[in-house]
Amino acid sequence: MNFITKKNALLFVCLITGHFLFSQIDQKATKETKNLYYNLNIISIRNVLFGHQHALEYGHGWSNESNRSDVKSVTGSHPAVVGIDFSDFSGRSKEQIEKAKETLRKNVIATYERGGITTVSWHFNNPASEGGFYWKDGISKASMALIKPGGSHHEQYKEILKTIADFAHSVKAKNGTLSPMIFRPFHEFDGDWFWWGKSQTSREDFIEVWQFTVSYLKDTLGVHNFIYAFSPDNRFNSEAEYLERYPGDKYVDLLGMDNYSDFGRDGKYDLEAGLKKLDIISNLGKKKKKLAAFTETGLESIPNEKWWTEVLLKTLRSNDLKLSYVLVWRNDSTSPTHYYAPFPGQVSEQDFLEFYNNPFTLFEKDLNNIYKTVQ
Repeated sequence: MNFITKKNALLFVCLITGHFLFSQIDQKATKETKNLYYNLNIISIRNVLFGHQHALEYGHGWSNESNRSDVKSVTGSHPAVVGIDFSDFSGRSKEQIEKAKETLRKNVIATYERGGITTVSWHFNNPASEGGFYWKDGISKASMALIKPGGSHHEQYKEILKTIADFAHSVKAKNGTLSPMIFRPFHEFDGDWFWWGKSQTSREDFIEVWQFTVSYLKDTLGVHNFIYAFSPDNRFNSEAEYLERYPGDKYVDLLGMDNYSDFGRDGKYDLEAGLKKLDIISNLGKKKKKLAAFTETGLESIPNEKWWTEVLLKTLRSNDLKLSYVLVWRNDSTSPTHYYAPFPGQVSEQDFLEFYNNPFTLFEKDLNNIYKTVQ
């Protein structure tokens, strides 16, 4: 399937819906990043891309094998969107950071050269206290106030952002072009499990840090291959609640949501609630001329053998949602139960193949020239 060939059929739809009016916040974005942004918008009109976190780094019972993913083992194609993480870019020794950067660099470039897409989450180790990225009572510090401009750890935060910028400048393909990435900092901020969470951070501090982060990366450090994604968890039931910590249209390219609880976690399903929340971000995307995506979801161990078609696909095809991609979480390499995508022999494998073969879903093999403008 080649979505590019659909352009003529979509032109009229785009014109009457205003989709061509979408624009990135970074006016100096690389040509390939602008083209990706444009094409993600086009895709959302009629399709959705499938993504998987850490898909190429490891999977169920394996790690560090070239050109392998559990999704490819089942379908013959890698996911269209591959998730990586900047978690090892701070709180580590210089040698460990450089090793992590080199591993991810190869991953990002390979995905770009195959025609796939990289999205980046950031499990940011607390720069002001022990405890990693989770909030730990009695150990963790509420550090958003410390890393904002004027805070005690602001200069340290700038150095961490320089590490991210150095990586962004380094992911050059063989033809010399930089690999675009969807960067998703401070995700699930409406929860209380991360140190940047709502219980630990004021609205004003969260917004100030977000705005500084985006401005410093693109305007001071010259990062022009990022698309910036805003993705709370699912603790909202209205546009106003979703936007409670929104940093402003000048600082966000993509509106997302992470939602496991409505889609089967702990055996509980509330698909009506899940759809309502996806509807909110889809409609907000249309209003604000932003991309929208289901930035994280999944069902651990996938015990529901029809989860892909009867839960996920059914929801994604409801209410004329306009979502550019959906991403499920990782498959751990050692845990027998911590996985979110099927592998050969897993009980949902056949249903996932139906999901894969549905014309609505796009995988890496379905993409062509996503980093070029539609001719």
